[in-house]
Amino acid sequence: MTTLDLTIPAAPRHAAIWPAGLAGAVFWAAAAAITWVWPAPDDWPYTVELAIVMALLAVALGVAGLGGRLAGPRLRRLGPWAIALALIFGSWELVTAKLGLLPRPFFAPPQALLEVYLDDWRRLGESALHSLALLGSGYLIGSALGFATGVAIGWSQAIGYWVHPVLRLIGPLPATAWLPIAFFAFPTSGSASVFLIALATGFPATILTWSGIASVNRAYYDIARTLGASPSFLVFKVAIPGAMPHVFVGLFMGLGASFSVLIIAEMLGVKAGLGWYLTWAQGWAAYANMYGALLVMAAICSGLITLLFRVRDHLLAWQKGLVKW
Repeated sequence: MTTLDLTIPAAPRHAAIWPAGLAGAVFWAAAAAITWVWPAPDDWPYTVELAIVMALLAVALGVAGLGGRLAGPRLRRLGPWAIALALIFGSWELVTAKLGLLPRPFFAPPQALLEVYLDDWRRLGESALHSLALLGSGYLIGSALGFATGVAIGWSQAIGYWVHPVLRLIGPLPATAWLPIAFFAFPTSGSASVFLIALATGFPATILTWSGIASVNRAYYDIARTLGASPSFLVFKVAIPGAMPHVFVGLFMGLGASFSVLIIAEMLGVKAGLGWYLTWAQGWAAYANMYGALLVMAAICSGLITLLFRVRDHLLAWQKGLVKW
C-alpha cells in the first residue's frame, strides 16, 4: 500500500534585496548627476571622469542591492558608509565646484584631487616611497634598540640602575626638540631624520617592553628553574613571550610617534618625502596637492598599523580579536 505524499514543495529561495545598497546606489547616482549636469562657474578638469566613477559606483551598489546574495557580510557592513560617502562627495562637489561657497584655493572640489592623483602621481609616488624608506629605517632601528633595552632593564637590576635615570631624563622630551642638535651632529639630513624617528620609536618600545618583562608571573620562572632551565631559556622562552602583548602596544605607540616625527623632519630638513611635498604644495598654494598628500599619509599609516596588527594576531593567536583595528 502506497502512501500519498501531501507535503508542499518548498518555494525556490530568491536572493533577498539589500536596502542599504539600493539606497547607496540612489545617492551615488544623485552625486554623479550633480557632478555631470549641474553647470559650474569654472571648467574643472576631470569633472566628467569623476561623474563616471560615481555612476559606476551607483551601478555596482545597485546590482549588489538587487542581487542580495552578491553582497557578502563585509559589504553589508559598509552599507551605511556607502550612503554617507555619497552624501559627503555630493555635498563637497556642490559647495565647491558648483556654488563656490567655500573660498578658493583653500578648498578644492573632488575632481581637483583626482587631477592630483592622475597628473602628479609620479612626484607623489616618489615622495611616498622616500618617506616609507626613511620611516622603515628609523622605525626598525628604534624598535630593535627599544626592545633590547627594555628586556635588559626588565631582566637585570644592574642595567636598570644605570639606564632608568637616563630614560627618565631623555624619554619625556619630544623627539622634535632634538631637531637642531640632530641636524648639527649628523653628517646628512637623512641620517639625522633616521635618528629622530628611532628616538621617537625607541622610548615607548623600551618602556612597554620593560613593563611586560616585569609583569610576567614569577611562578613561571620558578617552575622553569625547577625543570632545570638555564638563564637564557628563562629570558627567551619565558620572559620575552610573556611580555609580547606589552611589546606590541609599545610598537603601536612608536609607529604613531615616528610618523609624526617623519613628517616634521621632512618639512624642515629633508628635500624629499611627503613632508617635503606638503611644504612644496603649500608654497605654491596648491592645496589640492596638499590634501592629496594628506590622504596618502593616512592610507600609509593605516596600512602599516593594519600590517602590524596582522603580525600581532599571528604571533599572539590566543589574543586574536581582543584588540581590533
